[in-house]
Amino acid sequence: MTTETRPGQPRRALGAGAAAVAALNSSSSRSQDAATPVTYKPNPPPFRITLPKMTRGYANGPYGQIHYQDGANKGLPLVLIHQAPMSSRQFESVFKPFMDRGIRPIAVDCPGFGMSDVTTFVPKVEDWAKVVPPVLDHLSLKSADVLGHHTGALVATEVEQQFRARVRKLVLAGPFPMTETERQNFLNGVQRTEIDLVHKPDGSHLTAAFMTRYRMYANAGTAPDAKLITRYTAERFGGLGPFWYGHHAAFLYDHNATIPRIKRPTLVITNTGDQIYENAKATIKMRPDFAYAELQGGGVDIIDQQPEAWAEAVAAFLKA
Repeated sequence: MTTETRPGQPRRALGAGAAAVAALNSSSSRSQDAATPVTYKPNPPPFRITLPKMTRGYANGPYGQIHYQDGANKGLPLVLIHQAPMSSRQFESVFKPFMDRGIRPIAVDCPGFGMSDVTTFVPKVEDWAKVVPPVLDHLSLKSADVLGHHTGALVATEVEQQFRARVRKLVLAGPFPMTETERQNFLNGVQRTEIDLVHKPDGSHLTAAFMTRYRMYANAGTAPDAKLITRYTAERFGGLGPFWYGHHAAFLYDHNATIPRIKRPTLVITNTGDQIYENAKATIKMRPDFAYAELQGGGVDIIDQQPEAWAEAVAAFLKA
């Protein structure tokens, strides 16, 4: 049995279907509105921004443009180098605490992260160190204190090794000496979880990345801020280069070899809940002449968890 289809009938049928769906949605919407009435407030107020205004700019470096944020105040200049896979935004919560203590924060995006250009090759820590002098030159600074967190601590170390005359004091927030067995295990982990990561069409890889950072924050004994973890996740995937460049470079770097060669006054700052707390303790055994500061609790995100205490410990060393 066949049914005759007249011209225009499919259109009418589609129109009827769309009308039915619209009616269903309208009914559902009315039902939801009846249950939870919402009153729109005209001209809602803007989100309250509490961060200090930073000067943003670009310096020309060996691999392209280097993005930086500068407190531009008259304090002691301090170059801040972020952990992987983040950006200069990692230090947002300590910009004001530093400026309040007479420190001029200058946070740099490593190549491929944040808004800095990416290298045309798989970079090493030694390569990233080369972007700091151009930033100092661009800001007309002969020298500065240099601080790095986790991967950034390795980059900061290499700045001191390659450009010692440009470094006044060094701060290692999470130094990372390790055994060769540990190094291979870490590199295997990077291959499995980062280099071989599958970007899934349903976006579940983003959820997995979010939950990894959420659990890390929670395991530190601090209630996670979902907005903050969302930003961390966006930074991971938002740079111009592959995010795995960060940990890959970090785990190839031999901090065991360079720690003994550091000559500038150095502070090791750590916290008891950090994943690499024991590595910081091992660093002090290697260099008992280094200054040492230890915060209680916290985790890998200690800068956001205890910004005032963290900034105070760093500033006390720099101004001593």
